[in-house]
Amino acid sequence: MPTLHHHYNKNLKLLARELRKNGTKGEALLWKKALKARNIEGYQFNRQFPIDEYIVDFLCRKLYLIIEIDGSSHISKGAYDRHRQEYLENLGYTIIRFSEDQVIYRMDDVISEIVTMIKSKEGNE
Repeated sequence: MPTLHHHYNKNLKLLARELRKNGTKGEALLWKKALKARNIEGYQFNRQFPIDEYIVDFLCRKLYLIIEIDGSSHISKGAYDRHRQEYLENLGYTIIRFSEDQVIYRMDDVISEIVTMIKSKEGNE
């Protein structure tokens, strides 16, 4: 795994804090049931983390792994999301996306996919 700088944007700190307070149901569930307190494979995740001009839903800094939860607002943001994903991938991040419904109704499958991604990234360290 290359050593990269996470491009933390302190100018987005207040917005990120506000997004943490007002997250979606899916974000809250994934955080509480899986990502908080290093519940998945012992890795620490941050919520609503600012990277350059973007705020990602969840970030595991050690693995350069971003988890995004796409709600209904993402349907109209296709081009924006593609550009954002390409930009973040060019910085060295891996991004996995889940729909809000996947997180709410198929949490076990979501967690399994996250664990699979973590294990594949561990093999590349």
